[in-house]
Amino acid sequence: MKFQNVVKRTIDIVCSGLGLIVLSPILLITAVLIRIKLGSPIFFTQDRLGKDGKVFKMIKFRTMLDAVDKWGEPLPDEERLTSFGKLLRSTSIDELPELINVLKGDMSLVGPRPLLVEYKELYSPEQFRRHEVRPGITGWAQVNGRNTLGWSERFKLDVEYVDNYNIFMDIKILFMTVLKVVKRDGISQEGHVTMEKFNGNN
Repeated sequence: MKFQNVVKRTIDIVCSGLGLIVLSPILLITAVLIRIKLGSPIFFTQDRLGKDGKVFKMIKFRTMLDAVDKWGEPLPDEERLTSFGKLLRSTSIDELPELINVLKGDMSLVGPRPLLVEYKELYSPEQFRRHEVRPGITGWAQVNGRNTLGWSERFKLDVEYVDNYNIFMDIKILFMTVLKVVKRDGISQEGHVTMEKFNGNN
């Protein structure tokens, strides 16, 4: 294992552990508010692709109602996402439970964002290289457009990170992420609540 990988993992463990302790009041208050405003469950868990294409359960705070239509199918995201849910997303508070994934080793603080398992067969071989490193809470694509980027641009930046990442680049991305969160920049793609689904390459 490369020395920088050992350093990166050490930083992940220390920072995620401290983060969970320091942010525990915010985590607790958010959990209580979600229970009051959205009901149970408090957390949203979903299978995502991790390093080397291995599946793990990503943990986030829930931001949507469990509203369904007359056939029992979930309503569109824009109808289930409340103003409270939008606030959690715009401030990235919904992402804080992912610190648990970082502590467990499923994720890193910085890396390509973990995406849906169903995308696995849709990537080109070059795009799949984004899984050569642990996925991150934030990443190079997130500080260069976030959800406003098209999929091809996003994957290109992910692979660029894989080829060039180092500790100093990670620190730069973390600082840029703070600025993005403060500005609430790039939260959603035009015409979508977050990001349109990836349907493969044309």
